[in-house]
Amino acid sequence: MRRVYLDNGSTSFPKAPGVGQAMFEYIENAGFNVSRGGYRSSYDLAERILDTREKLRDFFGFDRESNVIFTPNVTFSLNYVIHGLLNAGDGLVISSMEHNAVARPVETAKRKGVHLRIAQCDEKGRLDLDQFEEQIRYDDTKAVVMLHGSNVCGSLMPVAEVGKICKDRDIFFIVDAAQTAGVFPIHMKEMNINGLAFTGHKGLLGPQGIGGLLLDESLAEEISPIIDGGTGSRSDSVVMPEFLPDKLEPGTLNLPGIIGLSAALDYVAEKGVDAIRAEELKLARLFMSALEGRDDVRVVGPPAEEERCPIVSLDFLNMDNAEVAFRLDEEFGIMTRCGLHCAPLAHRTLKTFPQGTVRFAFGHKNTVEEVEYAIDAIERILRD
Repeated sequence: MRRVYLDNGSTSFPKAPGVGQAMFEYIENAGFNVSRGGYRSSYDLAERILDTREKLRDFFGFDRESNVIFTPNVTFSLNYVIHGLLNAGDGLVISSMEHNAVARPVETAKRKGVHLRIAQCDEKGRLDLDQFEEQIRYDDTKAVVMLHGSNVCGSLMPVAEVGKICKDRDIFFIVDAAQTAGVFPIHMKEMNINGLAFTGHKGLLGPQGIGGLLLDESLAEEISPIIDGGTGSRSDSVVMPEFLPDKLEPGTLNLPGIIGLSAALDYVAEKGVDAIRAEELKLARLFMSALEGRDDVRVVGPPAEEERCPIVSLDFLNMDNAEVAFRLDEEFGIMTRCGLHCAPLAHRTLKTFPQGTVRFAFGHKNTVEEVEYAIDAIERILRD
């Protein structure tokens, strides 16, 4: 049976060419550590890690490679900001489309006395800016944490507009770019983003287990470490160093992951973010156009013609969504994701809670023929 991978919202597959080879060569031939070895090979490796920070700095329209923090994933990055920044009495605003990477840590923060307010999105997953401004008008509002693109339905938040509003009100703006890094151009300074959390294994086409956090100086000064440990610097002190990146990078870094991410960044930069997005959106829109208007399936989220992520969720009205996903895999070899996608807030907003949806997320190696195959498979299942 053929296999068609349409779960790129979970992780990209295949990875960018050269990622696996770069990681293999590091592990086999240069698997040293950085900041913990007094020899030339360790120093050379440190240069490669710095080079990756510089690539990320440029990729995201930033200006300080020292403020590019490596983390295991975007969830860790968001926890670092939420728990390292906010104290009891501080106000925090999020959208109603957030992933649990935001929803769960902010719930913990709420229990510790942070004042949480949620800006409601519509049933297509789109933010109402007037409603958003209503939520941030309180004097205690210290930060806004918001996803850029929905992992459920592909809707986009107006991050540039939100960034300007936050800047005008002197509010920190932190963006969850899990679904958009590598798919949409992100320029932190132009968009007035104070903190950007990203993962390497989705749109950036790198390996799992490596992500990061970019912090402008104003936000970096306000964040306290939430994990302490060795850094290879200021080892005479019992507290974490005050300078970045060491202040927020305790323990040994995922060096194979960073090497793989560096190779992936080279590929994405060479191919071009705009070109990658155009290819993926063409597939998503082809898929949506074939299914919109049917009375037995609901296409969830914004319409095809709107700017969106290449993610499409379907709610089957006369069948159990889990059965459809199971049959797609068992009978046609089509890999999707069914359920709540770690985003119950979003599903409540989209009116797909508790049943969830079947999600199709298109990637850089999918083809028109694969999309047509998936459409035909859905139609055959619905005819049975």
